[in-house]
Amino acid sequence: MAATIPHIIDTTLRDGEQAPGVVFTLDEKLRIAAMLEDCGIKELEVGTPAMGKDELRMIREIVQAGFRFDKLCWARAREFDIEESAKTGANRINISFPVSEIQLSAMGRNTDWVLKQLRPIISFARQRFDFIAIGAQDASRANREFLNEFISACLAEGVDRIRLADTVGILNPFSTAQLFTKMSEKFPFVDFEFHGHNDLGMATANSMAALMSGATSISATVNGLGERAGNAFVEEIAAAMKVSAGIDCGIHLSGMQELCRFVAEASSKPIHPSKPIVGDMICRHESGIHCKSLLKNELTYQPFLSSEIGRSTEMVLGRHSGSGTIRHLLEKLNLKITDKQSILLTEQVKSLSFRKKRELHMDELIHLANNLNGCEL
Repeated sequence: MAATIPHIIDTTLRDGEQAPGVVFTLDEKLRIAAMLEDCGIKELEVGTPAMGKDELRMIREIVQAGFRFDKLCWARAREFDIEESAKTGANRINISFPVSEIQLSAMGRNTDWVLKQLRPIISFARQRFDFIAIGAQDASRANREFLNEFISACLAEGVDRIRLADTVGILNPFSTAQLFTKMSEKFPFVDFEFHGHNDLGMATANSMAALMSGATSISATVNGLGERAGNAFVEEIAAAMKVSAGIDCGIHLSGMQELCRFVAEASSKPIHPSKPIVGDMICRHESGIHCKSLLKNELTYQPFLSSEIGRSTEMVLGRHSGSGTIRHLLEKLNLKITDKQSILLTEQVKSLSFRKKRELHMDELIHLANNLNGCEL
């Protein structure tokens, strides 16, 4: 029977590293794997062994490193790929079949070929792996009647999980929910996995929609790392499910800060300042109206306590700052000013920020405050 708790499968080391120009060393892969385990990830797609000897060697090192999570290899529907995967010692395999007309046509194949290959390939894999997942590549663009036939054939061979991939990210939350609602009704008790890409910016929302409509697992990457616009975001899905849907996926969000920054450094793909959950600006505030309320209750202008994601609320000095914020920051430094001085200092802060076209640093605020007549430390 399918699991009842949403299950996040991390594929940073496989699909994430497929992003053009991204190369992880073995040490980086081992550190990422360790940090993912610390964050509560229970399953990692550790790579594609058929890529070559170096990849196979690194995957074997990860598999033999003693991690508690399940290790999953990705393979094409070829005996060679399955044999190479078995050499790693991984306990799970995901075998990918193209299922859309556009993908099959590009390969010179058709749907009859897919159905004929299923039984011998699954049988071959069953002799080597305890757990077999079958991936329906480009399922979002596949003919639904054939997709149903494909799933039925997989289940007849006793596969453990079915991955439905939105390979080019064309689904939206409504069509994703409709897909998994229908699939879970037609195929009850099946472990359906959703694999979403972010080409239209909806990978997080689509993954949530899948999990709330019948899917029991999703695969995603740290920082959404991946080809084109990337994959679904592990950290965003875990946070969104917890905060927006009230469903805990078992991920320790506070550990995601260090993990996401390390992956950004190792991949040479910087995190955008406004990136949800881990961007520099996620708990940073300047507006005087907001800051005044935040001083009383952190949740007035944040969806979660900053400590839940391993951060602290930060008040920034700038053109939109209010006197309350300025006095609060000065009081933390034991710098006292009068009401009259507060009004003057607030205007000076706004003016200097406007001229410099940026936020102000604390030493600049102290300098302005020290130049006020009668200001005392």
